[in-house]
Parts: sequence; C-alpha cells; structure tokens
Amino acid sequence: MSGLGGLNKSPASVVLGMVQLQLPVVKTQDDLENQTKRICDMVAKARRNAPAMDLVVFPEYALHGLSMDTNSQIMCRLDGPEVDAFRQACIDNRIWGCFSIMELNPHGNPYSSGIIIDDQGELQLYYRKLHPWVPVEPWEPGDLGIPVCDGPNGSTLSLIICHDGMFPEMAREAAYKGADIMIRTAGYTAPIRHTWKVTNQANAFCNLMYTASVCMCGSDGTFDSMGEGMFVNFDGTPMVEGSHRPDEIITCELRPDLVREARANWGVENNIYQLGHRGYVAVSGGAQDCPYTFMHDMVAGCYRLPWEAEVKVTDGTSCGFAAPTREFAPRGAITNTAPGNAQDGAAGETKERRKYA
Repeated sequence: MSGLGGLNKSPASVVLGMVQLQLPVVKTQDDLENQTKRICDMVAKARRNAPAMDLVVFPEYALHGLSMDTNSQIMCRLDGPEVDAFRQACIDNRIWGCFSIMELNPHGNPYSSGIIIDDQGELQLYYRKLHPWVPVEPWEPGDLGIPVCDGPNGSTLSLIICHDGMFPEMAREAAYKGADIMIRTAGYTAPIRHTWKVTNQANAFCNLMYTASVCMCGSDGTFDSMGEGMFVNFDGTPMVEGSHRPDEIITCELRPDLVREARANWGVENNIYQLGHRGYVAVSGGAQDCPYTFMHDMVAGCYRLPWEAEVKVTDGTSCGFAAPTREFAPRGAITNTAPGNAQDGAAGETKERRKYA
C-alpha cells in the first residue's frame, strides 16, 4: 500500500519524494551556483506538488553531473555556500531534504558524499560513499561507516550511494543499526537497469526494511541516466516505480511501524535476526558464531579471492585515471559526526536498536 503517494497519509506514515533530476553539465563555479539554485527550486516544487511530503530526495550527482571532474574549484564543503543554500531551502519549505555533493578532500581525491537535512536546516546525517563505482569513478573510498539517523515521524533513516547497493553487506549494516528506511541515490545509466531493480528488492526483503531509490535522469549530451525511482516494501514487493522522465518526482507513503511489527513478529524469513541465531529450533538461542570465512579475513586484513591473481582490472587506468601511489588510511574508530544521529558514540548502540530490546 502506497497511500496513493501520500494523498491519503496515515498518522503513522512517512511520505518520501524521489526526484529524477535532469542530468546537468557543471564545469565552472557559475554552473555550480546555477545548479544549486535549480535544486533549491526543485525543493520548493516538491513541497507545492505534495503538501504531505516529509522528505525530498535528490540523486547522486544532482549538483555536479557525471563528468567525474575533480577540479577543486567546483568541489563542496559541509560549511560551503551550496550546503547553506540546501539548509535554507529545507527551512523555507518546511521539509527534510537528502542531497548529494562532491566533497573537497585536502588529503586526496574528493568524496561522493550524501547529507540529510531536517526541516529546521540542521544536518542529521553525513555519509561518504564507501564503494565508488570502480574503475569508472575517481572518488576517495568513504571513511565514516554507514550512519543512521532519526527521521521524520518516528522513522530511522540510512543513506547509501549508487554502487554501494550492489553489496548486500551495506543494506545489512544499515538495518543492523536500526534503519527502517534505506535511501539509495545514484547516477546509473541504462545498462544497470536490471541489477538496480533486483538489488533494491533484495536489500528490502533480506532486511525487512523499505528501500527508496532514485537515479539522475535524461541526457547531458554524453551520458544518459535512467531515472527509475523505486520504492520497495519490506517484503521485497515494488510499491511505486518511476519512468524515464526527467524531473519527475515520485512519491510513496511508508509505514515504519509495520517494519517494526514485522521484525518483531515474523518467524519464517526474519532473515536479519536469523543470521545471528542460526538453527534456533535445534539449539537454544541459535548458533551465534561467525561461520563466514570472508568476514574473518576482512577483519584480519587478509581478504583474498581464490582467483585474485587472475583479476585484470585493479585500478582506474582503463578509464583514463593514473594508477594511485598511496594507500588508504582509515580514521580508526568509525563514528558519524553529524549532530542528531542515532548512533551513540563508542558503545555503538543505536536508539532504534534499544527500541527493539
């Protein structure tokens, strides 16, 4: 049930609008300024279009386009004028917003970052894309983990970006931290259409949470992004799907309370619970070991595929990027620095996880 896109909004629901934004060309600071204004205008359009909307979501690359240009003159900062404009648009239109920026990194390549701002203009979630779409994208791998935040009307939100959604571990981590709605923003083009759909569905079903996903749309004269916004129910069933029309805003009413009900009451296919409680019919509480070799190897820093030596593409030279000469330097303890987020510091426990206890 989508509530006719929020036209019949339930008191317990959250209405999201996914903007299939026209793919821009951004080469100069003037272009960046104009695109910032265009996004702010679309926030206002979303509010006029759907008075019941709680959160409007823009795709990855909404501000910068698909050029992969790392020119520092058009990169953004959290305290820069572009984010300030997004904050003001949320205040002016009394709506939450999810936005994409290419974030300046003084120590390496820029990050593809996503932010969620509430209707008071406060930053509630700040995420850096963990899995850039190699070998095509030059962005620095993210170092903030997968944060969650308290969203409108009792929801708990997470944000992943584009290629992130092809890794089931991303959605599992978001749900494990308490997310009942996982947003996925992207710039994908048509060859990814099938995997876009099946991963959005699988990520929802395997974790008993809603997925709300959207791509850029239209052509910039070189690339053709596919649009295809998509809402998927927590049972894996598509609820609303967008077209290929640029600037279309698709909307859906989501019910986080039904997610919580399913997570508490499902027996069969309550997979996110059962992952850590294997075979609880046979043994008390289920087996709670970690039987997965790849998990142990990643933690030990020795992840290696049986066919690792045969992999041909291991850097970005095939797409015109110079081979990197430096190694990744993680921050250490994963934290989310945005105020108001649902993660409670060193303990790693979330408000949402306490709510289930």
